[in-house]
Order: sequence, then structure tokens, then C-alpha cells
Amino acid sequence: MAKRVAVVGAGVSGLSSIRCCLDEGLEPTCFERSEDIGGLWRFTESSEDGMTRVYRSLVTNVCKEMSCYSDFPFQEDYPNFMNQGKFWDYLQEFAEHFDLLKYIRFRTTVCSVTKRPDFSETGQWDVVTETGGRQDRAVFDAVMVCTGHFLSPHLPLESYPGIHTFKGQVLHSQQYKTPDGFQGKRILVLGLGNTGGDVAVELSRTAAQVLLSTRTGTWVVSRSSAGGYPYNMMVTRRYLAFIAQILPSCVLKWIQERQLNKRFNHENYGLSITKGKKFKSIVNDELPTCILCGAVRMKPGVKGFTETSALFEDGTVEEDINTVVFTTGYTFSFPFLEEPLRGLCTKKVYLYKRVFPASLEKATLATIGLISLKGSILAATELQARWATRVFKGLCKIPPSLTLMAEATRTEKLIKRGVIRDTSGDKLDYIPYMDDLAACIGAKPSIALLLLKDPRLAWEVFFGPCTPYQYRLTGPGKWEGARNAILTQWDRTLKPLKTRGTPDPPTPASISHYLKAWGASVLLASLLLACKSAFFFKLVRDKLQGRISFIQ
Repeated sequence: MAKRVAVVGAGVSGLSSIRCCLDEGLEPTCFERSEDIGGLWRFTESSEDGMTRVYRSLVTNVCKEMSCYSDFPFQEDYPNFMNQGKFWDYLQEFAEHFDLLKYIRFRTTVCSVTKRPDFSETGQWDVVTETGGRQDRAVFDAVMVCTGHFLSPHLPLESYPGIHTFKGQVLHSQQYKTPDGFQGKRILVLGLGNTGGDVAVELSRTAAQVLLSTRTGTWVVSRSSAGGYPYNMMVTRRYLAFIAQILPSCVLKWIQERQLNKRFNHENYGLSITKGKKFKSIVNDELPTCILCGAVRMKPGVKGFTETSALFEDGTVEEDINTVVFTTGYTFSFPFLEEPLRGLCTKKVYLYKRVFPASLEKATLATIGLISLKGSILAATELQARWATRVFKGLCKIPPSLTLMAEATRTEKLIKRGVIRDTSGDKLDYIPYMDDLAACIGAKPSIALLLLKDPRLAWEVFFGPCTPYQYRLTGPGKWEGARNAILTQWDRTLKPLKTRGTPDPPTPASISHYLKAWGASVLLASLLLACKSAFFFKLVRDKLQGRISFIQ
């Protein structure tokens, strides 16, 4: 009899989880409190239901080849970066292609997820749900929590003296949908993440003035790189990740800052990161231009408010503020879980590889998508779900809970004592994290093996973009179309750009392009990789000896 798995949420993570359950022969039941799939990607005109949704103008930050499900590429005519409507269409196509909708119970809220009395033996859970005012209870062998990061708006009003006396409009970015209604106003946007940058830029087109306040500053990255290719595809590569691992951190930081300042000097624009603050970046194509044109003015942190004005940390005052928009992020929580599990799941240090709570005697509950990543969250949720479902089946093992708890407790104590820095809030490096998960299920590609069997593919995997298809080349869940998807990824990238015929169309980013754009780095990485691999030297030596013997 197939194990029953409860999936909480039908967004990007939930769809990944349903699909992976089916691949492993498990029986998923997904509970979604709204009336459709897509989670925050399904746009609505209001946020009255309390759910976080995207604003109408949102455009993806990660290009399509880097942010697709690993065996379901976007259609080739889809734009590289798409608006929320186009991305939601893709999720719908994915759900219909793999027939996932029949496993989802819409307009159903999960009220509680609790251990059964015999949990230490069975690992089973009691799940109470509510649909239309009627409650149901069911027993499940495993639970996948797919509610993500964006559950409850973080609105730190207590950190801003005088905000309660402010007579203007105060809202969180969760409530922001369109710039309608903000025409001619003086608007203060608090916080400079991706949302803060987007909202400030869009409002600047209709507002009298937009002030953008940040305490830390940020690096601003464009969606396109030199040559016009998607930035993600140019920088998310294995050889670059390999170089980053061996370079001293100070050298790596110097290189990164030098590259990021090539487009514009961040200090001149009031965007440079405050000394002592950690590295941070956002994706925004228009913010520098808006600052250059005066439509957006950068300001330091806010010290306090009066009825109509804002006082900043540098002593300046801005009068006649009409609206304050908090783009201060979200807090994640699990109201349906029981304590102490609920509290532990909010501390990432107690989540093994950001997925399994360390305290559970049986690894039958997984959090999917609760990560910050320097890359595609979608691709990571799929790999998390592939691993979690195999753990549920007993095909993959994780360390005992006593070992995990001891390690997590020790780490937490060291953080409190200041011995080590708390990195739980940092964005994880994409390739190392993905490779770590892939190694757990046997799906991590072997460059050495590929070099022997398929040199062309090995080149693309190591020197080309680390697209999700790479994790379908081998191991459980292997996809026969993965090789072709990798070799044709640049065709799909350039296809939506070729809407006007030209006498001499630009050459796709081929091997020659890689050598021109990254020649020095490629050479360095090749030498380092060769030096690292004794196997490589042995292979070359044997072949040379064979040729010498043949000549003699």
C-alpha cells in the first residue's frame, strides 16, 4: 500500500512536491486554501484574503532557462524574463502536463498537524483541515510543508518613533498592487530589497517624488549582462563556483565589487553598502536611471516621524510626506504545527539542509521552499522534494535526530557566544547547495565521467550555465531529454529575441563565445581542475605512453 503524504500549499513548492510524490509511487493529497494553484504568483486585485500575492508589474529575476522544472523547459517563445501572468501560465502548463490538479483540494485550510500517539514507531501524523466550515481529520504517513517564506508581513512600526502620529497613508508592500491612486504624491519607501526597488521605480512614474530609504545599501544587478545575455546564465557556472571556492574571500570580494561598479559607481548613487554590513544585491534594471533623473532620491535610515514629515539618521527632514510604504519583508511561521516543533522550524539552524526538522525521531515531515538562495528557488524546491520523498520511502537516509539536535544546539550556542556568525539568514550559494542535495539522491553530475563519455556535454555542464537539467542527467529521476535540453538552452534563450529578421543574425553563445568572454577565467579554471584531478593526469600519461609505443 502506497504511503499517504499531505502537501500543505499548491504554490511552486507544492506542485514540485506533488509531482515528486507521484514519481516515487507515493499518494499525495494537497491542501490549498485559495481557489487556484500558484501561491503568490497568482495575481489578485486585492489582498483582503490575507494571502501574499505579487504586484501586477512584477517581472521574474531569474531567467527562464535557470528557473524551470528540471524536465519541463519553458516554451521556446516565452521571454527570458517574464511577468507574473506568463509565469503563472507556465505553472498551469506544468500542473496539467503531469495531471497534478486532481490531487489538490482547493479552498481547504490546514488547521493542525500533530504527531499520532504511536509516532515514534509509525512516524504518522493527524492532519485536521477545514473546507466550507466543515472540519475533517485524516492520518498521513508524511507531511510536506510548502507554505514558503511570504506568510505574514513584517511591519516593524515600533522601530519608528512617531509613526502612529503620522497622518498619511501607511501600508506594507503586501497591499501594493498597482501605482493607481498614488499620482502626484510624495512617497517614502522603507527598505531596499527587490520589492523595494521595484515599487520605488514604478511609483516614480506617477508620484511627485519617491524617497527610497535604506540603512544598509545594496549592489544593483541588471537582468542582462555584457553582450545582452541573461545575467544568471553568465555567472551561475560550475567553473566560476570552483574558482570562488579556492580564492581568498578578500580577493573574491574585490573582484565582485569591481565588476558590480563597472555599470555605475554605487557610492555616487547613494547605494553603496554601509561599512560592516554583509554583502547584499538586488535585481533592478531601472533604479539607477530613476536616481539619475531625480525621480527617486536615496535617503538613509529613518529616525522618526511627525504628522507630515520624516526625520532621517543624517539629520535631514523631508516634509509633506503623503504615503509610507514598508517593504520590510515577511516573517514565516507554521501556525498549524504543535510546539516545540513549530518553534524549531522557524530556526533554520534546526533544519537539516533546510528541509528536515532535527528533533523528529522519524523523518516524515519536510519543509520545502523555506530557503533564500542565490539562484532559482523553483529549481531548489524541486530538488528538495525529490530528496524528501526518497527519504520518506526509506531509499535515502539522514543522520539520527539525536545527532542532528546535538549539532544544531552546539551551533546555536556558538552563535550566541559570538564565536561564529549566524548565517541562517544569508542567501545560500546556488551550485554548492544544489549539488549537496543532488549528491544525497545520486543525481549530481560527474564532470570526470562526462568527460570520458561525452566531452561536448561535459564542456557545457562545467563551463556553461548550471541549468536545472543538469540534475536529470543521472541517478533516480533521470530524464532522457536532459542532454538535448542542455545543448539547446541557448537556442531557447535567443528564440524570443529574434522577432525581426536581420541580414546577419547574432551568433548564439557558443564555445567560441565562451572563450572570448571568459578566456582567462576558463584557462585558469581548466588548469586548476587538471591539477586537482590525479585521474586526469593518469589518463593523459597512459594515452601519451600508448602513442609513443605506437610510434616506436
